[in-house]
This record gives sequence, C-alpha cells and structure tokens, in this order.
Amino acid sequence: MCGIVGYIGPRQAVPIILDGLKRLEYRGYDSAGLAVLEANDCLGIRRASGKLRNLEDVLKLNPVVGAYGIGHTRWATHGRPTEENAHPHRDCHGDIVVVHNGIVENYMVLKQQLTAEGHKFVTETDTEIIAHLVEKHFDGNLENAVRDAVRQLAGVFAVSVISRKDPNKIVAARSGPPVVIGLGEGEYFVASDVPAILSHTRDMIFLGDGDIAVLTREGVHLTDFNGRTVKRQHSRILWDPIMAEKGGYRHFMEKEIFEQPRAVKDTTIGRVGQESGRIFLDEMELSTKEFEEFKQIRIVACGTSWHAALAGKFMIERLARIPVEVDYGSEFRYRDPIVGPETLTVVISQSGETADTLAAQREAKHKKSKTLAICNVVGSMITREASGTLITHAGPEIGVASTKAFTCQLTALFLLAMYLGQVRGKLEAEHSRKLVEQLLHLPSQLEAVLKRDAIYDDLTKALFRSTDFLYLGRGIHFPIALEGALKLKEISYIHAEGYPAGEMKHGPNALIDENLPVVVLATRDPEDPQSKLLYEKTLSNIQEVKAREGLVVAVACEGDAEEVGKSADYVIPIGATSELLLPILEIVPLQWLAYHIAVRRGCDVDQPRNLAKSVTVE
Repeated sequence: MCGIVGYIGPRQAVPIILDGLKRLEYRGYDSAGLAVLEANDCLGIRRASGKLRNLEDVLKLNPVVGAYGIGHTRWATHGRPTEENAHPHRDCHGDIVVVHNGIVENYMVLKQQLTAEGHKFVTETDTEIIAHLVEKHFDGNLENAVRDAVRQLAGVFAVSVISRKDPNKIVAARSGPPVVIGLGEGEYFVASDVPAILSHTRDMIFLGDGDIAVLTREGVHLTDFNGRTVKRQHSRILWDPIMAEKGGYRHFMEKEIFEQPRAVKDTTIGRVGQESGRIFLDEMELSTKEFEEFKQIRIVACGTSWHAALAGKFMIERLARIPVEVDYGSEFRYRDPIVGPETLTVVISQSGETADTLAAQREAKHKKSKTLAICNVVGSMITREASGTLITHAGPEIGVASTKAFTCQLTALFLLAMYLGQVRGKLEAEHSRKLVEQLLHLPSQLEAVLKRDAIYDDLTKALFRSTDFLYLGRGIHFPIALEGALKLKEISYIHAEGYPAGEMKHGPNALIDENLPVVVLATRDPEDPQSKLLYEKTLSNIQEVKAREGLVVAVACEGDAEEVGKSADYVIPIGATSELLLPILEIVPLQWLAYHIAVRRGCDVDQPRNLAKSVTVE
C-alpha cells in the first residue's frame, strides 16, 4: 500500500509533492522519496527511510529545485524498508526513474532475463525491474518504452515514470491500484488518491485498468497498453477530502468491502517468506526468547475486534499450542485479571484509541504483562504503549461497520499464530510453507467471492422484511457467525444472534419457524479430519432447521455447494483453504448480505444510528 504523487507545471514541484505525500502517508510509512528534473537537466533524487519527516529533513540539508517530478511513500513488500530500497528507483545509467504501487509477480523471471542482458541491480525491490525494463525499451520516446515495459509485467501496479532524455513529461500507467489525474490551469497532477491533490484542483480523471497517461504542460493524453487513444470522463470533485475517498462507490462500506483483497495482501506481504514459510514480525521490542517463554496469551478487544480475537484463539492454540483467553476490553480491568510477566496480552483496535481496550492494556502493563498491539493506525496510543505492534494495512476505514479492518485483523492474528508456532518449535517447516502458500492465495479467492454479487439480489428480496436472524457456526466459524450477526444489526437494525451450532438443542431450536432465516457456515478444509467432522455435524444442524420449516442460507466451499444445496434454500459458495483461513473468506458473504439488506431497507449504511467509528469514551 504505497502512495504516488506527481506534478508538472509552472510552480516548484517539491512543495506540491511533499504536501501530497503527507495526505497519503497512511498508505505507507517505511520510506519516502522524490525525483525532480532540475534546470541543469539532472535528476535530483532524494530518499529517506522511515517517516516522511525524514525526507523533509534530507531536503532541508540538500534541496532540489524543478518544475516537475514524482514522489512516493512506501509500505515495504519486496525488500526491507531501507533508504536503498526507497523509491524512486533508477535504471543502470540514472536517466529513468520510477515510482510504483503494487506487486510485480514475475519480477524474479524478469530480473534473471535482464541480468543476463547486462543490467545491474542495486536493490531488493520488484520496482527496480520496471526501471530497467523501461530502459531496455527506451528509444527516445518514454511513453512507448513504458507501454512496452508494462505489457511484460504480471501482477498489479500503478507507476509513474520520468526521464531526463525525454524531458517535460510524466508517464503514468495503471493495472489494478488506483491512479487519478488532476487537471489544473497549465499544470497537471498524478496521484494514488484524490486527497493528495484536492487542495490544488477539483477536476479529475480516474484512470481505468490498462490506461497510460502522458502529462505535459500542454495537457494530458490517454491511451491503452496497446497504444489506442482512450477517453475518460472528467469528474468535478465537490466533496471534502474525506468524501472524495469514496472513489465513485455508493457507500464507503461498499468500497471497503471491495478493498479487502488488497488489504489482506498488504497486511501479509513483507511479513512472509514464500519459499521458507517463515514469518517476520519486525515491529517488536519483544525478543524471540520472550515469545518462547510466555505461558499464556490474553487477547483483549471490543466489538468486531473481539470477534477477531475469538477466531485468533483458535489459530494460536492450534499452531502454537499455548493457552489463550479472550476478554472484552470493557470488562477486563474490572475483574482484577490474573496476568503477569508470563502472560502476553494482545490488544486489538482498528483506531488504536478505543478507550476500553486502551484501559485494559494499561491494566495488563500495571500487572507486568508485556503487550502487543494489532492496530490499523500507526502512531496511535495503543501502538505507542505496546511492546510490539502488528500494523494492519487496511487503510482508512470510513464506514462505521468494520469490514476490511476485520479481515486484516484475522490476517494479522494468523501471522502471529504462525510466528508463535515457529519460535516455540510447534510448527514444522513443511506445514509453514503450505500455510503461507494458502495465505498468499487468499486475495485472489476474495476477489472471486466478490464477483458473485448477483446472488444477493434474490436473497435480499426474500429476507429484507425479516425481523430476526440466527447465525450458526462451529469451532473457528462460530466467531464469524457472531460477526455476521453484528454486521446485520449495525446497519439494517434487524435483530440477529450468533450461536454455536452445537448448542441449538439447548434452546434456540424453539425459535425456528418459517419466519426465521438461519444463516449457516457450512465450510470445511477438505484435508483436515476435524474440519470434516464439524462439517458433517453442521449438515445435521441444517436438517434440524429444515425439519422445523426454517429458511436456510448456507455459506459452503465450492466443492460442497451441491451437497449443501440439497438441504439449504440458498447457497453462497466460497473457495476452499485451510480451516484457520476460512473465516477470512466466509465473512465476506455475510458482510455483503448485511449491506444489501440494509440498502434495500433504506438504512444509512455508512452512519448507522447511535453508533460511531471510534469509541474513545468508556
């Protein structure tokens, strides 16, 4: 999750680029850099590791002056967050510079080819490949070279490129991550997101996938990757910067549901070794020895984060074989909890400012327990007071009902569970490699789930007038049932309850009739015998509901959809994966169901009544 800003026009570029990077710093904060073509036709490049203020300090000591350039703020994916790996990246001769947001999936193959052709690489990043590809194809026309280069790339990317040998232009290309072009009076801008340039212009062009934009002082020209001219609608942005982030979606919640594949990927990349299966958690003051010696783990959270914590309990106990307890932040400190130096207290908060969770963290620290924060906001109070942090890279979440923050929390908890299992010697290397492979496959599986939008139209027509819902799940799927019920309650104002499917005979069966929709999580890991057992028992629960004339909506893995459909009224298929990763996939249909029902009922999806995004009071 990186941020890109570029400017060309009559003004000095550096202040405009820095201002834009500040507005995008939530997208990356491992390093920052910029490149400006100076009056002597030299590319002035300045980079710094760490926060943007470090780059500002570099520029104060060694300024650059020019009327066009590009800048970047980075979240590390390939390569450690060092100055050397910071963007912009150069070709062999320093004539071409590139900034990039995304991942080049075939970078190793391309690097080997380019190395064999004599290109010299100086960084660990996938982005440097792009600079050398452009160099390889450059014959005096930067646009053509960029076009030839991007057609060789596999993955998702947004790039901006300048060259001192074809001056006075910026070439930008998009395949996946957003790119917006700002239109001014004799000046033009490129950025990853509207807020970066909104203070300079409200006239924007949003590039489509496969678009290339050439910015000069005379205007903007758009083509596709094959060189054909394309036209994009000019948009007049009338919103304030926060509203501008909606990006054309009807609601923030809809946008944030669609952002989950990217968010899960950004939370994962940079923390896993694909070949080794090792997990790297660098933002820790805690030593490996301390992680080895903890005797128990306490997870504290509120609301949606508490549901993530419940799922995390299953992950950690399964992979690390250490006992885990889960507490509500609002209850923790009032019962004089038994924690101490042998306890690791994990606190989870999207904002990092949740009052109850922060108070619980302080209570744990008072009792000499080390704390680890899972949070979406760098520099928030909870992260500042923790001994270690696991930042979730969901990006700003505007919708009150949490979606992408939740899936990122599940991802972070899975990474923590794997890390604990590895350092404590409970997770074998081969198992680790397989889990990492499945984790890296999740974003594409999430994309597939999001493409199955048509099913919700019939579902919501049948269900939106219901007054009560029951959500059922077993094992690690029970917390997802709770979260699905919460989503429906939050935004549609329908009463919903999550329940362990195995407890149906102990009371909830009395509620079932033809007016009660029952949402059942009937997923499984086909390679896990315990998962298969729970799946078979869940099928029995579906039969119990149907015997009482209840209406069943089931979430099932693709290979089981036909079998589950013999009993359920509606089946929403998802991909199959590890039992511990299935929650990340199966929550998405429940989010979609809640969203579509709320929209059909005419509810305020983004700002449901009586709720706020960040609960900073007790």
